[in-house]
Amino acid sequence: MIPGVNPKQMKKMMKQLGMKMDTIEDVERVVIYTKNGNYVCVNAEVVSTTMQGSTSYQITGDMTFEEAAAVIPEEDIELVAMQAEVSAEEANSALEVANGDIAAAILSLAEDKE
Repeated sequence: MIPGVNPKQMKKMMKQLGMKMDTIEDVERVVIYTKNGNYVCVNAEVVSTTMQGSTSYQITGDMTFEEAAAVIPEEDIELVAMQAEVSAEEANSALEVANGDIAAAILSLAEDKE
């Protein structure tokens, strides 16, 4: 709240401006999904504010970032397995180590055979 302003007065002013604030109860966790990973807020408190027909949300709590797990396409695994003459499991492991780089995975598997 604004310092020096009575909470009752603040609520009255907000009502006159058409603002409505509600606390969303029993929130345990908020997750924001992105291409690079997820923002996870635990012990979250969420307040929704509606003004002039538009609603916005304020989230407070303990925020962490979880990086997205790299998903390696099946075609890449099959290609590396075929080229390096290894199992799909070995090809997948090599691709994970190579961060999805097909050429690097094939080269690393070829070096392992020598």
